[in-house]
Amino acid sequence: MALGRKGKRSVVIGIGLAGLALAVGLVLYALNDTIVFFYTPSDVAEKSIKAGQRFRLGGLVEKGSVVKGADAKVGFAITDTDKSLKVSYQGVLPDLFREGEGVIAEGRLDETGQFVADSVLAKHDEKYMPPEVADALKKKGVWRGEEKAGGS
Repeated sequence: MALGRKGKRSVVIGIGLAGLALAVGLVLYALNDTIVFFYTPSDVAEKSIKAGQRFRLGGLVEKGSVVKGADAKVGFAITDTDKSLKVSYQGVLPDLFREGEGVIAEGRLDETGQFVADSVLAKHDEKYMPPEVADALKKKGVWRGEEKAGGS
């Protein structure tokens, strides 16, 4: 059966659209693991994130882990109460940065497995925690947001 001019054009357009849909699907599949607001320390351990890969690390600032050094260098650990990851940061921390509170740090893992942050985001007030951090803590079964909100 011979196709006419309109038939050939329709086949070419159909093949083009199918190819475009396939390309979009492959890109979305490839980016599936990177379309995340942040990873918890447990996620970092499970996913074996490579040194130098940029991502966000979220959780709670581990109590007793904050160590301030010279030249505005700060070391602390972020925990999801299951695992923790040491963080180094050089700069001024947000005024609301506190031990035991929610935080998201942006940066990379170094060769030793320590997270080197280039920015740190803290909560807005005593009742606020980034929703992503709260959801991750709820999954771990350690969310205490309602208690904190009621006790403040």
